Amino acid sequence: MTDMTELQKRKVPLNQAVVYVDPQAFIANFVGWLEITTYIAAQRVQPTPAPNDGVTPSLSAAQMQSQSVERVGNDAIFAFCMTASLQGDKSAVDAVETALVGSLGESFPGSAGLRHFRETNDAPATLDEFVGQAGKKLLAGDIAPPPLRAKENWNTGVRFFEKARTSNFIHEIVYPLAKWARARGTDALEHGVAFFQHIEDNVPILREAMDDPRNDQSFIANYLLKMAPAVDMELNDEYQGLLRSIARR
Repeated sequence: MTDMTELQKRKVPLNQAVVYVDPQAFIANFVGWLEITTYIAAQRVQPTPAPNDGVTPSLSAAQMQSQSVERVGNDAIFAFCMTASLQGDKSAVDAVETALVGSLGESFPGSAGLRHFRETNDAPATLDEFVGQAGKKLLAGDIAPPPLRAKENWNTGVRFFEKARTSNFIHEIVYPLAKWARARGTDALEHGVAFFQHIEDNVPILREAMDDPRNDQSFIANYLLKMAPAVDMELNDEYQGLLRSIARR
């Protein structure tokens, strides 16, 4: 077993499960991902001979409850819940939760992350809480009324983009997020222009941003940057600079 080869072997199907919101593939590959990341992390701290049979060791009950495994689980669960939210696929999240609770118990690695998409939080304070509440609304099909829709979508896009950029599944989140942002921007141009600020100035700018055909980080950053004035969101200089640097091709 080559550690990095095994890591790639186990991550690819999990990546696909996140991108395509495939709950069965996610369930089938979740524990394997926890195992290989835990093994590699331990080897970096204290290298030991590879297992004689070449098989990555299974996780003990104590390891399953460790903070390091919980972090990896939360990252994967968040990624899946985010892309499921962008598709409004609550049944996919339900299926993952039911399966993992059934096989690993109520406190499975990542359960804390999933709760952000389940519980109501009227005063979110952390990025995880903001993302979870936005995702919860998307999963429930709770769409803001037209005067508030573009602004709420912009806020969701910002939070999801920030979270994606901290994830091991950044590319797997960014592509669906870019498609979602494009659809929301197109809808705003077709049906929500009357609710924009400074219509004459902002519509041409946003149309130009939407002309970029690539669904990637640069598109999302440019969309957020150009949409902000239209929905009356003021960005500080530092954040504008960050988005400009990401948007630059």
